[in-house]
Amino acid sequence: MTDFTAARTTMVDCQVRPSDVTKYPIIDALLTVEREEFVPTAKRGIAYMGEHIDLAPNRVLLEPRTFAKMLDVANIQPNELVLDLGCGFGYSSAVIARMAEAVVAIEPDEKMASEAAELLSSSGVDNVMVEQGELIDGAPKHGPYCVIMLEGAAEQIPAAITDQLKPGGRIIAIRQSGNTGHCKIGYKHDHGIDWRNAFDATAPILPGFNKEQEFTFG
Repeated sequence: MTDFTAARTTMVDCQVRPSDVTKYPIIDALLTVEREEFVPTAKRGIAYMGEHIDLAPNRVLLEPRTFAKMLDVANIQPNELVLDLGCGFGYSSAVIARMAEAVVAIEPDEKMASEAAELLSSSGVDNVMVEQGELIDGAPKHGPYCVIMLEGAAEQIPAAITDQLKPGGRIIAIRQSGNTGHCKIGYKHDHGIDWRNAFDATAPILPGFNKEQEFTFG
């Protein structure tokens, strides 16, 4: 039988800390949230491996290193509202919820959205609202947001998403181009979004965020 508590510690010590992610709120959240509860039952045994876990076609639970580094870049504060796009079964939202004031989680898959809400509730996470809907629509009625995170890659980002950021807010996304990708952070200013490279990363492109859409990533 897998010792998941030990597996979480190993994940942090061998994948997260060596990637220069050492902020206490992130480490505490990753050691506390039971990652194995937020993956399909058949994949619980690989929940802490250093690779993406397939959840559905073109949908994954991001590998621990990438997710942790995205959190590090985001620098989420206790008084901030976060939009989590592509929450899957709710793991990312559960982790973010331990750092933010509240999280709005969007999941297009009806079954995953329903299960995410149930899993978060059963885990005692009471500051996450899960909504089923298209990722490219976001959730403007609950915004504007301090931080927006994409739990997957994008070739381009629609203005409908960046418009939901507060002035000075941040958006964190993996820009995928062929087999290469870079995690970027965008800061919202009066003139638009100022994008900066953060680190190398790859992931499947989220539904609706491919280059066939006619908008500019930046």
